[in-house]
Order: sequence, then structure tokens, then C-alpha cells
Amino acid sequence: MAPSTREASKKEKAPDAAPPASEAEPGSKHKADPDSEGASESPKAKRNKTEIADSHSTKKETEETRRAGVEAEKTECQREEKDDRDKKSAVEPHGRDAPKAVPSSILEKGIIYFFIRGRVGIDEPSDVNEIARSYIILRPIERDAKLGSGPIGDAGNSRLCAIPKKVLPQSGKDRWIAFVEKTSASFQQLKDEFLASNDYETKTAGTRHSPAATPVAEGVYAITSTGSESHLAYILTVPEELGEVQTELGLKQKGSFIISTKNPQYPAPPNARLPKGPEYPEEVLKEFRSRRWMPTQPKHLDIVNTQFLLIGESSGVEKVLEPQKADEKENKEEPAEELEKLEEEDLQRLKGLSDDDSGRIFADLEVNANDYPKLQTTF
Repeated sequence: MAPSTREASKKEKAPDAAPPASEAEPGSKHKADPDSEGASESPKAKRNKTEIADSHSTKKETEETRRAGVEAEKTECQREEKDDRDKKSAVEPHGRDAPKAVPSSILEKGIIYFFIRGRVGIDEPSDVNEIARSYIILRPIERDAKLGSGPIGDAGNSRLCAIPKKVLPQSGKDRWIAFVEKTSASFQQLKDEFLASNDYETKTAGTRHSPAATPVAEGVYAITSTGSESHLAYILTVPEELGEVQTELGLKQKGSFIISTKNPQYPAPPNARLPKGPEYPEEVLKEFRSRRWMPTQPKHLDIVNTQFLLIGESSGVEKVLEPQKADEKENKEEPAEELEKLEEEDLQRLKGLSDDDSGRIFADLEVNANDYPKLQTTF
């Protein structure tokens, strides 16, 4: 008997129907429909989350590594810059012969610079009254060093000392109080904070102009001790001949001052008080004992706001550079010979720096002489 049309139709549709349980693929009833709501994440998606976390961790480590590398590179650059400065420096540490060591009376030696700054709005002072203040820059070198050729080099140990009286003391009757304005200064600091001119605003007078510092001399110096006193002795190398400005300021070809440090525990005179006193360590304060003044030591000048007294000496440098008996017995160099030798070395090295005096001074300080006033010898 032939199948009916309805039965034939069922047979044609049978292949599309779900297979019986006996023929179904093992585990197929546990498979999730990817299109159904609430389907769980696939293993691949879970791996992506882990990979993202790992990526963040790796990125953090890379950033830390990069920063560490930058710091290491910065440190290396600073070391190389210091090495370059040392190579460029004319200072030859331990250059003096050991048997003829530097005399014990020389506490410190180095290069000394004298500058002036005109009063507000006066770039070129025409007399001493138009000077706001005079300055001394001390650039120490090792006690047993000698000078070779080239610039002095920046050791970052310069001191800037201000002389409010403008002129230097000439005799024992002249007693000026000066103070240390900057210590451990680099040449860049001196350039930015001292040498350059400055325009600033005031509430009452508007814009005011503070002129650039003007060089007036360079030389060599020594801080010496004669037991009961300390002295600052110098010999000028620039200019070769004193001009009107140098004479008016009280500079000499060879000069010296008695130099004493003020005990900050006693008040300064009303016209010489600073807003803030020096912060001496306890050991220095103890050295003063009850004295108002004590012979200056180089370490005093390494503290900002140290006040020191300059007393003029009209007898020249010979007395303050007399050899000590102990040094004579040990056959050490005489203080006067040491300072004169340093002067000769300074003269020789300056010849190769520039054709003019101001160029030599600014070459020493590692700045462009064209940006600053020329060395002034006349008013």
C-alpha cells in the first residue's frame, strides 16, 4: 500500500529533526548556547583579563625602569661634567713640592675678585658716592696647589662677601663690618644671582633697575695667622696698574687687613645688623667663649651671614707674611714667597685667557664678558 501524502511529508522533514538521544554527541546536553542570555564568559575572555593585568604590571615596571635609567643617566652626566670641570681647571692639587710644604701660617689661599655695583639706576658710577656696595669674591684652592694654564675652574666653593662701606679700610683707625652673602656658590649661581642686572617692581616708584656688577680687580690671596690675629693678604694681578677707581676704593698692588669674626651672641651695631644671624654649629660657638670677636678662620666664611671686621693695615703685607719659627725649623716655604709664587702663576695663566682685563676675569668666572660691564679703572 502506498504511503499517504502526509506520511511522505513527515519522512522528508525527518532529517532536520533533533537526533535521538542514543545518537546524540556525548556531552552535548551540557553545551551552552552562545546566543542565550546569561551565558558565561568563554575561557578566551578570561585569559584577556589576565593578560590586561599582566600588561599593567609590565607597564609599571617599564616606567620604573625608565625612571631609574633617567636618574642613572643624569648622575653620569653630572659626574662627567665634574670631570670636565676638573680637567679644565688650572688648579693642580698637591702641585707644591712636599719637602717645601706650604707654611702652617697660611690657613687658606686662592683667587680673589673685587666688584662694585652702582646705585639703583646708575650703570656706570662716576664717583664713590654712586656705588651702592663693594664686593669680594673668594675662590679657595688647595693649600698645596699650584696654578697651571687656563681658567681657574668652578669648584662650587666660591664665597661672596659684601662691603657695605663701599671702600676698603686703609689704616688701623678704619674698622668696617662686612658679611658673607653667599657660600659654596657655583659660577652659575654668581652669574644668575649676583653678576647680572635686575629690574624689579615697587609699589611707590614703579620699575627700578639694579645695574650689573662691575669688575675692578683680580688677584691672589691668603688668609694667614700670626697666632693672636688673622689677616687677609692679597696681591693684585689685574689690572697691572692701579687706576682711579682702584685707588678711590682703597685697593693696593699688595694689601692686607686684620680680619676678625663677630660672636653672633652679641648684638651688632644698629647700622650693621642683619635680618638673620649666622647659624654656627655648637663647636664654633664654644670657640668664641665670652669674646665678642675672634681671629677669623676659613670655616667661619663658609657660613652665610657671618659678620667679620676688616681693619686696615698701612704697613703692607710683609709683617703679616712673616714666617713662623716652627716652619723655619722644618725648612718650609716662607708665606711671602708662597703668595708671590702664586701671583706669578696667576699672571702667566691670565695671559692666555683674553686680550683685555675684564675678559680675563669673566673667562675665569665662565661667563661671556660681552654681557657685562668692562673692568672700570676711571670714574
